[in-house]
Amino acid sequence: MSEATREMMAQRFRSFLPVVVDLETGGFDSQHDAILEIAAVTLTMDAEGNLLPDTTYAFHVHPFEGGNVEQAALDFTGIKLDDPLRQQVALTEADALNEIFRPVRKSIKAHGCTRAVLVGHNAAFDHGFLNAAVERCGIKRNPFHPFSSFDTASLSGLAYGQTVLARACRAAGIAFDNQEAHSARYDTERTAELFCAIVNRYKDLGGWGLAQREQGLEEL
Repeated sequence: MSEATREMMAQRFRSFLPVVVDLETGGFDSQHDAILEIAAVTLTMDAEGNLLPDTTYAFHVHPFEGGNVEQAALDFTGIKLDDPLRQQVALTEADALNEIFRPVRKSIKAHGCTRAVLVGHNAAFDHGFLNAAVERCGIKRNPFHPFSSFDTASLSGLAYGQTVLARACRAAGIAFDNQEAHSARYDTERTAELFCAIVNRYKDLGGWGLAQREQGLEEL
C-alpha cells in the first residue's frame, strides 16, 4: 500500500477503520444469550480511493457457560450445536474475540488509523453482543469504538430503497444466495460488499473529497 493510499484511508472516516462484523446468536438478549458464530471482514482501499473487502475471519463459538440458546434461533440459522465438526473447530468466546481482534489491530496500524468502527447490517444488534462479550471475557484492548458504528440497513435504505440485506445486495448488483444466508461468514462478506458499494457510489457521485477539492480550488 502506498503512503498516499494509506493517508486516504486514514482520512476517509476520521481515522477510523471500518471493519464489517456479523454474529449469529442464541437469541436477542446480549447479556444472556450466547454467541454461536462470529465473523469479521477488514477493508482496504485502492489507489483511486475505492473501498474494498480485504480479509475474512470467521469462527464457530462455544456458548459461554450458562449462556442461553433458543431453539427458534437454531431453527432460523440452521446451526447444529452437536455437529461433530463444529464441536471440533469451535472456540471459546474469549478465544474467538482475540482471534478477531488481533488482525483488526494490525489492519488499523497498517492503514494509519487509530481505531476500528463496526459496520453491520442492523449494527446495534451486533455491537451490543460484541460489547457484552468483551465485558464478559474481561478483554481490556477492544479495538472497536465502544458506541459508534455504521449501519448498512440505514445506508442501503438511503442508497437503494431497501433495508433487508438480500434485497439491498440485489439492488446493488451483488449476488445473494438465500441458502447460504444466516451464517456469519456469508452475511459478513455480503455486508462488506454492500458497504463498499455504497461508499464507492457516493465517492463516484462527488460526495467524498468534494469539500477538499473545492478548498483546493479556492487556494489556487
